[in-house]
Amino acid sequence: MATTKEMEVVKGLDVGKYMGRWYEIASFPSRFQPKAGTNTRATYTLKEDGTIDVLNETWSDGKRGYIQGTAYKADPSSSSDEAKLKVKFYVPPFLPIIPVVGDYWVLYIDDDYQYALIGQPSRNYLWILSRNPRLDEEIYNQLLERATAEGYDVTKLHKTPHADSPPEDEAPIDTKGIWWIKSIFGR
Repeated sequence: MATTKEMEVVKGLDVGKYMGRWYEIASFPSRFQPKAGTNTRATYTLKEDGTIDVLNETWSDGKRGYIQGTAYKADPSSSSDEAKLKVKFYVPPFLPIIPVVGDYWVLYIDDDYQYALIGQPSRNYLWILSRNPRLDEEIYNQLLERATAEGYDVTKLHKTPHADSPPEDEAPIDTKGIWWIKSIFGR
């Protein structure tokens, strides 16, 4: 679905309220995440310098894979209050040598900061996030409508499976980065 319309992003995002844990409800498949990943979540922590620590986690084969990065205002010199961020990760995560930078635009967030729609200008990536591992179907459908209005092909969305009880932070860690290597080969 081609579109030239400029995406609308949230204005006046309260970064402090945005911090904390978010569960991935659905996303476009990405080569940077395992295809069989479950319980995927992101945790954001505001640093004193205004940047944001990013911890993305997913479980695959009973092990926790993760990657850490940093988010920051896309144009620090701009006085715009638009929620346009950049995120930077180093890959591979087990031997961080190559920086990968991407756009992270908050396209929608509810007034209580309980669910959000995240995208980027190429429309190749889309995420639906929630503070809880489950999201009401009516709200999910409203977010699909918003994404469609922004030019996204929502048929590409893949719902992320979540266990009834979110996994503990102390889960065994995939120390070899096997999930990341598998993702390069599309597994």
